[in-house]
Amino acid sequence: MSTPSTVGPVDMMDPALLRDPFGGYSRIREQSPVARAVFAGSNTPIWLVTRFEDVKTVLSDRRFVNNPANVPGADVPNLRDELITARGIPREYAQYVLDSVLDADGDDHIRLRRLVSRAFTARRVSELRPRVEQITEDLLDRLPDLAEDGVVDLIEGFAYPLPITVICELVGIPEEDRPRWHDWGRSLVDTRPGAVAEPLRAMVTYIQDLIGRRRARPDDDLLTGLIRAHDEDGDRFSDTEMITMVLTLVLAGHETTAHLIGNGTVALLTHPDQLALLRSDPGSAPRAVHELMRWCGPVHGTRIRYAAEDVEIEGTRIRRGEPVMAMLVSANYDPRRFDDPERLDITREPDGRREVHVGFGHGLHYCLGAALARQEGEVAFEALVRRFPGLELAVAPDDLERQLLPGSWRLARLPVRLRL
Repeated sequence: MSTPSTVGPVDMMDPALLRDPFGGYSRIREQSPVARAVFAGSNTPIWLVTRFEDVKTVLSDRRFVNNPANVPGADVPNLRDELITARGIPREYAQYVLDSVLDADGDDHIRLRRLVSRAFTARRVSELRPRVEQITEDLLDRLPDLAEDGVVDLIEGFAYPLPITVICELVGIPEEDRPRWHDWGRSLVDTRPGAVAEPLRAMVTYIQDLIGRRRARPDDDLLTGLIRAHDEDGDRFSDTEMITMVLTLVLAGHETTAHLIGNGTVALLTHPDQLALLRSDPGSAPRAVHELMRWCGPVHGTRIRYAAEDVEIEGTRIRRGEPVMAMLVSANYDPRRFDDPERLDITREPDGRREVHVGFGHGLHYCLGAALARQEGEVAFEALVRRFPGLELAVAPDDLERQLLPGSWRLARLPVRLRL
């Protein structure tokens, strides 16, 4: 029997919650570890799971599935399908958003993940480090030329170009085409009905064309490997899956990292003691990235899961077929797991190899590109504070413009002064 929630249905578009999700979801966690909520663009209520251990359960327990079609014997409303409709995405393009490796379960998920996992192993990521460092230094060299009246947008000039360049090189997207992906990626967060339809069409058309070009002239990149896998066994890896994989890798491979760099820079600049620690000990960058991902990570809520059977969490019964979102932001601030969780402490973790937070998720769907994202963050923060020791915000922290989206924490721009 379900225990009544101690808070009313959470409106995830509540302006107060969007402005302060860290405090807002922490209050919800303490009042109701499993809370009812209404997600933007849908009338279907969902469950929010807010405590650290319960979040790990939802993300690792096979009783929760990503694809509602895998809920046995139940007519389950597809919440993501509702959101696609609400955003005006044409039905023929919805498959590229709904049927990715992020949405697959079981054998399908393992099959798709294996196709690209070799590109993101610790060894492969380590081999990429010199190139990441070179891209970082080149971007920082050019950064002063972008300044107007001494102020530069660090998102536009550094935080975005670094990860989009790295992932595009890895996948095999030509340099001259990368600015388009930057624009397309930003357009996908436009919540106006129909606003994302044309960018999505453009991305799919582009990938189809690039596949044709790469098939004619193979290269040493991930796309060539995907084409080879498709051509050798098209029955197990379809055209749609290949297009969706490229779309997912490029978008997921730069958006999160860009906003980790943006959010983390603000955190360091507003905590001078932590900035001084990083500057005095560049080797602490791996630990700093872990703590910044916990304290101000850009992803606050996971993709929707569905209960494949009745499951009880903290005395609340989640019935078969009901949608669930694991709230990473409240889990990463859970005092049951972290001492003084509101305090930013880049020495919190004993070393840079361990990960005690859930900023990159947990379980089978743990972020495929987490090692690459961490490395890009390490290189970016170390180089930024070294190259510009007097770096400072050009506006008050409260005046920074954010993209107010449920389940995420993203800056629209980050004006800074590049003081040497």
